[in-house]
Amino acid sequence: MFTLYLKEIRSFLSSLVGYVAIGVFITLIGIFMWVLPSEGGGYNVLDNGFANIDPLFFIAPWVYLFLIPAITMRSFSEEKKSGTIELLLTRPLTDLQIVLAKYLAGVSLVVVSLLPTLIYYYSVHTLGAYKGNIDTGGMWGSYIGLLFLGAGFVAIGIFASAIAENQVIAFIMALLLCFFCYIGFDFIADSGVFGKYDALFKGLGINDHYVSMSRGVIDTRDVLYFVSVVALFNLLTKLVLESRKW
Repeated sequence: MFTLYLKEIRSFLSSLVGYVAIGVFITLIGIFMWVLPSEGGGYNVLDNGFANIDPLFFIAPWVYLFLIPAITMRSFSEEKKSGTIELLLTRPLTDLQIVLAKYLAGVSLVVVSLLPTLIYYYSVHTLGAYKGNIDTGGMWGSYIGLLFLGAGFVAIGIFASAIAENQVIAFIMALLLCFFCYIGFDFIADSGVFGKYDALFKGLGINDHYVSMSRGVIDTRDVLYFVSVVALFNLLTKLVLESRKW
């Protein structure tokens, strides 16, 4: 399993797509936070007058909606295209180990994409009216929430790649699924169609739990939600792999 995990990491980092995806993520976040002017503050850290990096945690999920499907689209669809999927399934690994190896590789790449953003924290920490005048605890809570959100998107992307035969289709499916799981339930809840059950639908969406964690408070209910999302989609991916053996 560890060998397959390393293979996935090398495969991603050896392709130009990997570096471009991470580079685009860092560049877009940087442009919104430091370059584009915004009336009344908005996303620009220098304009909003507050020593925090909250714009990062608002913008990043939307960028991840595109970045993570790009990371995961090759996971299984490329194996199918090259004909190596059957060889992979005959290795001395269980289907769950194969899924977890690819999933953990995807999560590792999400972590890699987040690491450079720590320079934004250092910048705000240094540029504040009083050096160090930043809510470090709240920031780390927000980072944990963003990491959980990314982990959920990776599980969804791996599942989309498992059921698609083409990388482009896998990307589109992952993008749509991530979008629906992130904000789709909010639209359903805000429509008021289900009356007293609207709050229930809102709680099914990733955004509701991500916003909760972004406040810097790590609630076990939010953690259990993200763990459940990851477990559900990894299990669905495992079932897709098993179906190829029938």
